Amino acid sequence: MIYITRKLEFCASHRLFNPEYSDEKNARVFGLCNNPNGHGHNYVMEVTVRGEVHPETGMVLDLKALKQLVNEEIILKVDHKNLNVDVPFLKDVIPTAENLAIRFWEVLEPKLDNGQLHEIKLYESERNFVIYRGKSRERVD
Repeated sequence: MIYITRKLEFCASHRLFNPEYSDEKNARVFGLCNNPNGHGHNYVMEVTVRGEVHPETGMVLDLKALKQLVNEEIILKVDHKNLNVDVPFLKDVIPTAENLAIRFWEVLEPKLDNGQLHEIKLYESERNFVIYRGKSRERVD
């Protein structure tokens, strides 16, 4: 089994809050990230795909194709956006790094033709990141 990873970046703003909480509880739970006007991050995302090396190409998946897929399905939709209001696939999602990684997985996983999605690592900052390894659908090839 081989694992290949593509790293991509995007900038986005968000506000962490739960509409079911009071203003006081949101401030207590989410702290500075609950700023009513939001705040931004320079995110770095690593998408890892696993699979067997194809004998004719020597690749699991062409990294250019992976880059194009992630750009079209995720980056172009979130880059320089307010994640709370501008991204339809994040509607009604508290845009924590954890939830973003899960939603990104749900968007990308069914669209992979070669290999299986193994991991999404999302850096919110140099020191804060999440890793998500969701359930892959079983492939019948």
